[in-house]
Amino acid sequence: LSDFFRKTYGRTGAFNAEPFEGGRSWAGARPEFRAIGYDAHGVAAHIGMLRRFIKVGEVDLIVAELGLYAVRPDLEGLGIGFSMRVAYPVLHQLGVPFAFGTVRHALRNHVERFCRAGLANIVSGVRVRSTRPDVHPDLPPTRLEDVLVLVSPIGRS
Repeated sequence: LSDFFRKTYGRTGAFNAEPFEGGRSWAGARPEFRAIGYDAHGVAAHIGMLRRFIKVGEVDLIVAELGLYAVRPDLEGLGIGFSMRVAYPVLHQLGVPFAFGTVRHALRNHVERFCRAGLANIVSGVRVRSTRPDVHPDLPPTRLEDVLVLVSPIGRS
C-alpha cells in the first residue's frame, strides 16, 4: 500500500508522497477500515475510514472521516470511485450519521460526479482546523485550511 500511495500521490508533488516513505500506509491516524480494490497489476484503488469527533459550530459530532482515497492512474476515469459504494454497509455498521472528507478546490470537478450520483454533497466556504500528523518544531501544531468538504448522509439526511 505504501508504494501505491507514494506513486499515486507523488504525481501531485513529492511532498504528498513523503508520508508514505518507509512502508507507512497512512498519512495521519490509522484507518479503522480500508476498502482496497485489486486487479492483475496490484492495488487499483483505496479508501480509508476512521470514526472521529468533529466540532460543527459548538456541537461535537461523531462522523466517519473518509480519506486516503486514490485510484491508480491507469484506471482513472473508468468509474472505479463509484465502486467504493461497497463501503456504505460498513459506514452504517460504524453507527455514524455522516461521513465526510476534505479535498483541495482543484479537485472539485473530480468529486462533483459523486454529488450528481447522490452519494455526497459539497460544502464550500468551510475553514477546517486540523492537527498536524507529525511533530514539526518549526510549524504550529494546528493548521487552518480552506477546503471543500464532502458530506455523505449515512444515518441521517
